[in-house]
Amino acid sequence: MTKVSSLCVYCGASSRVSQVHRDAASELGRQLAKRGIRLVFGGGRVGLMGLVADAAIAAGGATVGIIPTHLHDLEVGHSGVDELIVVGSMHERKQRMFELSDAFAVLPGGLGTLDETFEVITWKQLRLHDKPVVLIDVEGYWQPLLALIENGISAGYVRPDHRHLYSVVSRVEDLFAALAAAPVPTTGADSKWL
Repeated sequence: MTKVSSLCVYCGASSRVSQVHRDAASELGRQLAKRGIRLVFGGGRVGLMGLVADAAIAAGGATVGIIPTHLHDLEVGHSGVDELIVVGSMHERKQRMFELSDAFAVLPGGLGTLDETFEVITWKQLRLHDKPVVLIDVEGYWQPLLALIENGISAGYVRPDHRHLYSVVSRVEDLFAALAAAPVPTTGADSKWL
């Protein structure tokens, strides 16, 4: 059973999205606070990112955001978090988010969310870590991505056992059972290899 004290959440920065997605982000923030799990996120105050953080903060949860300088300078950083770490690049942001987290949850999002998700799954494929990665498939949002991966398996580009690099749940409330059921990570990623 995996003990998660710090969860990295990847999600979209757009506010022009389904209310169901917005509600899921807020619910995730509340649940993290309720369970005493620190939120690690991209540091933004906008979109689902902001909603997860706002809900965690309102419920008394611990929060840490990591944001690159160019986004911080555009004033999209969340000023209400416990700690806002400003880094020099997107690469540093992803590295710090990884280092501060025991596991990863992925809410709906756009290209940046896909980038973060594929990178952490690829690192797991390469055995650089074995932390849990869970896609939260709100309203079936991740079904096209899962179909793409299945297509890669059918075409021979992805090994069938790579389906086990991540798990999928349909609701925020199912995330915590998936995390608890995940094997305890044994591979400590050394940042010099990432």
